Amino acid sequence: MRNETPSRAAAPGDGLVRTGAVVFIVGAVATLATMAPLFLGTEPFPPIAWAVCMLMGVGFAIAGAGVLRSVAAQRRQAKSAAGPAEAR
Repeated sequence: MRNETPSRAAAPGDGLVRTGAVVFIVGAVATLATMAPLFLGTEPFPPIAWAVCMLMGVGFAIAGAGVLRSVAAQRRQAKSAAGPAEAR
């Protein structure tokens, strides 16, 4: 019996998605840490801490770019597999 599951090699965009997820998580943790003093009634963090919170959006954008890159690679692969008769 032959294994029909394709090997899971790194596809184009996988690295960007992973990097974006890590950057997003760092931004989410920074957001939680920055918001905590507001609820606890303590001294708020300096503005640089608020700037680190922007990493959530940056991570989301990086992951989105990775998804778009992966989609483009899959479309190119499907178009080349279809052959010249199907490519219009």
